[in-house]
Amino acid sequence: MTHYRSNLTDVRFNLFEVFGRDEVLGAGPWSDLDKATVDDMLQAGAQLAEGELAASFRDDELGEIDFDPVTGTARLPEAFKKSYASYVAAEWWRMDVDPAIGGISAPPSVRWAMAEFPLGANPAIFLYAAGWPQAQILFEQGNEAQKRIAAWMVERHWGATMVLTEPDAGSAVGSGKTRAVPQPDGTWHIEGVKRFITSAEHDMAENIVHFVLARPVDTPGAGMPGTKGLSLFLVPKFHIDPETGELGDRNGAVVTNIERKMGLKASVTCELTFGQDRPAVGWLVGDVHRGIVQMFEIVEYARMLVGTKAMAALSTGYLNALDYAKTRLQSPDLTRKGDPTAPDIAIIGHPDVRRSLMTQKAYAEGMRALLTFASCVLDDIALARHEGRDAAPLVARNDLLLPIVKGFCSEHGYAKLAESLQVFGGSGYLHDYPVEQYIRDAKIDTIYEGTTAIQGIDLFFRKIVRDDGRALTALLAEVEAQLDELAGHAELAIVAERLGDGLAEVRRAVATLRGWAGQAGEVPDGTYRVGLQTTRLLMMLGELILGWLLSRQALVATARLEETSLDDAARAFYTGKVAVSRYFATERLATLRMERELLESATTVELMAVPDQAF
Repeated sequence: MTHYRSNLTDVRFNLFEVFGRDEVLGAGPWSDLDKATVDDMLQAGAQLAEGELAASFRDDELGEIDFDPVTGTARLPEAFKKSYASYVAAEWWRMDVDPAIGGISAPPSVRWAMAEFPLGANPAIFLYAAGWPQAQILFEQGNEAQKRIAAWMVERHWGATMVLTEPDAGSAVGSGKTRAVPQPDGTWHIEGVKRFITSAEHDMAENIVHFVLARPVDTPGAGMPGTKGLSLFLVPKFHIDPETGELGDRNGAVVTNIERKMGLKASVTCELTFGQDRPAVGWLVGDVHRGIVQMFEIVEYARMLVGTKAMAALSTGYLNALDYAKTRLQSPDLTRKGDPTAPDIAIIGHPDVRRSLMTQKAYAEGMRALLTFASCVLDDIALARHEGRDAAPLVARNDLLLPIVKGFCSEHGYAKLAESLQVFGGSGYLHDYPVEQYIRDAKIDTIYEGTTAIQGIDLFFRKIVRDDGRALTALLAEVEAQLDELAGHAELAIVAERLGDGLAEVRRAVATLRGWAGQAGEVPDGTYRVGLQTTRLLMMLGELILGWLLSRQALVATARLEETSLDDAARAFYTGKVAVSRYFATERLATLRMERELLESATTVELMAVPDQAF
């Protein structure tokens, strides 16, 4: 068996039993799909991931990427290319593309459920394939010639990148200095250097299309300072005939370095230089200067991707640790300590190992529920637009959830993988088991597409304050509405109590920060008080939402456990859902009071007065 362990049972449970996705199939935009078809897709996706995709995961077997700095070309290992080819051939990626350009119409909830498998088995494969959603965005936003390019991207399996970051402007995208110079023929010459660009060079596609943020020069109404002055340009690796799609000479967008990284080594991370030896010719996307808005369509997809990757890694890490704990014999039962005749037991019987496993289970399965919940909101947006209904409240909910999906899942995915490794003891630190690579590959998730600090700032200032708290208020009202139902079940009464307490703590924390934000111009250090606590608020909200979603699962499981026809495996699964909800409520939701007290005390603001030299 390969390293990857899928949790197909839990994926199905979320989609159909908790979130009722079978109800959106067979009609409207997804009339060609039914539950049986989606079940078959999920089974096939998991099998492909566990076999051919996982086969080239181990970076100690792949070796270094072969990069030629003279030509700016990179060759990937043959084993990895074989795995990638199997993913392309399976064509599940077509769910991210409009049928008008060769896609398959499927609900976002199904698409993201399917994405979990490759992201858990070999995430670099999915990152190379993530160019096709960008073809979809180009098809939606581009002019007629660019729509044709989008179709060629799909038909001919071209790669694509999102190009934001510069060497001296990481998270500060608005500080970017890359220039776009208009040309008489309507094209633009891009000049500058970008850094940390994923998949900017490889030999698995005949062309790679770069989506580049640059600042126009000598262009009225564009190019002003900050993010609003940036425009989005389409810059291919090889020139494209816009009428025929025929490829021409090499364009002036060239990779000048490939980073040597801690993990995720099969995914090339590049320095991309424009216009160094020859012009880097590009086209303005959609013929409009709305670069940051257009790019954020891609960024939003990428943040869902990162959250899903983080969850998928923790899930397989937990399942590997669970399997090891059930088979590794070591030490007698704690109640027989000192008895020389006592046999060694499987380590899952030792209390602290058991606690660690339940912690991993809670976050892996809770984060899967969060990702499914967020993707169901995307379903609802698509349905509302298809039916001509107002989607604005749903869009606001999606906006609210994205920083939590990305920030919370990436931080806890990485942290809880350390628990997975700990179960293996010293063996987990070796290449013999995959968890050490899971951890190395996962650390980037807290940095990708905006660090956790950026997600916290975005959540509070853009998604709560700017929205006047409407989306958050509506979400918290749904949490509150579930309390009575939970309290009606004896085994879930403690969940109702702790969830209600946690809800009150989060509401109070939000009110405190909004109060400080409103007085920021009047109260000394007011802005610093808020800035020091936005990440804490994000984590508090994430804990509350996980507790709520785990309790939703427990309600479903409680009802199923009343059935007399359940087989042993199903009964164990549903029993685990009730147990993990109770565990999370008592162990994690209980901490929200402490977090709120720390937030309100605002003692961390003293840090801003500590001299730099004192650190």
